[in-house]
Amino acid sequence: MKYSGYAYIKTIGCQMNVYDSEKLAAILNSYGYEKTIDMDKADIVVCNTCSIRHKAEEKAFSFLGRFAKIKKKKPHLITVMAGCVAQQEGEKAFARVPHLDIVLGTQAFSRFGPIIDAIKSGKKKIVDIKNSAMIYEALPDTSCFEENKISKFVTIMQGCDNFCTYCVVPHVRGRERSRLPAAIIEEITLLAAAGVKEVTLLGQNVNSYGQKEAQISFPKLLAAVNDIAGIHRIRFATSHPKDLSSDLIYAIRDLDKVCSHLHLPVQSGSNKILKKMNRGYTREKYIDRILKLRKECPDIALSTDIIVGFPSETWGDFKDTMNLLREIEFDSIFAFAYSDRSSAPAARFSDQIDEDEKKERLNNLLGLQEYYTEKKNKEQIGKILDVLVEGKSGKLRDGFDHVQKSMEQMVGRTQSNKIVHFPSKDVIIGDIIKIRIENAYPHSLWGHPLGAQR
Repeated sequence: MKYSGYAYIKTIGCQMNVYDSEKLAAILNSYGYEKTIDMDKADIVVCNTCSIRHKAEEKAFSFLGRFAKIKKKKPHLITVMAGCVAQQEGEKAFARVPHLDIVLGTQAFSRFGPIIDAIKSGKKKIVDIKNSAMIYEALPDTSCFEENKISKFVTIMQGCDNFCTYCVVPHVRGRERSRLPAAIIEEITLLAAAGVKEVTLLGQNVNSYGQKEAQISFPKLLAAVNDIAGIHRIRFATSHPKDLSSDLIYAIRDLDKVCSHLHLPVQSGSNKILKKMNRGYTREKYIDRILKLRKECPDIALSTDIIVGFPSETWGDFKDTMNLLREIEFDSIFAFAYSDRSSAPAARFSDQIDEDEKKERLNNLLGLQEYYTEKKNKEQIGKILDVLVEGKSGKLRDGFDHVQKSMEQMVGRTQSNKIVHFPSKDVIIGDIIKIRIENAYPHSLWGHPLGAQR
């Protein structure tokens, strides 16, 4: 059935949710709903949710809650909770959001269209959190892209088999399964034809891509993507340390389009805590992989995830994490205070850490990392780096005061994922431009362009 109207999509959470939201937008577009950034204009509102932390979950319920009054004025408005919280809560979501129409789980995308038909025909409160035997496949609809059309996410697999004790992903996204290589290559080829210069391949553990299905390995998939004309840069996330193979390290070293940046979540520097988290590696094994990686790729930038205040984490365990930061010197980290997720085993662990204690440890960790991030950035001063132009910069840097006012301040990223601000009047989004780095800040760089390549 074809309808007419506008769809507003709110995305909360990870990169995979951004990718999923574009798929939802494409489905709605095929049913006649044009995407809008004006909530008041919408005839259907979708909140694509994340349940990895309690704060993200509450944000979803808060967003959807505001439509109670709006729906009284616009009875035809359809409200949808999609994604991980929808999968987790199922029918219980209606108790907190009585005016909600659809609860759409993570594996129900292929059934979204018929569900809309059912709602339009008068059916009330539909829940679909059933598993699907197949991964939903749909070619990209460029009219539904988020604002940045130069760099796109491409999910290559769904679910997870690792069952880390703090994590809900296997419960809300199911067991690990990989897309067919041909479908991934076709999607990226179409993205390249539409002007996309950079792709980020997504999965909960991209390192294990294709293993269950006896398909090509992840390094071989990277090699196939590397051959696609028009794609200039390849990134991927997330890698699991226990599956970081020598072949993948060699692929990062040898494939010219694979970026010199690796996000490798460590979560803790304590072997005791790593075991309780069910991470499948030790501190020593993690460091060994980093040393191997740096030997083959000496210029690689490293980022990681860290959880502080995991149940039973002592100050000694936390100091092990701080010392790991000192030993490895990451370029950046994403650090969080542990929070219980009801369906994760760690919620039932004893020796929970006091919230104030978690905050203190988190602040100490972030303070230490700030030093290393700025140190790594300052090491870039004087270098000439290739930067992919992403758009206008919203935050003027000191160096901008010393350039012609006819220029605009632009922003882009290096291969190593560092943000660079620079003045220019003749580059366009998607250019790859050489920039001499002149200043470094805690979270970005400043430089002057030397030339562009389209």
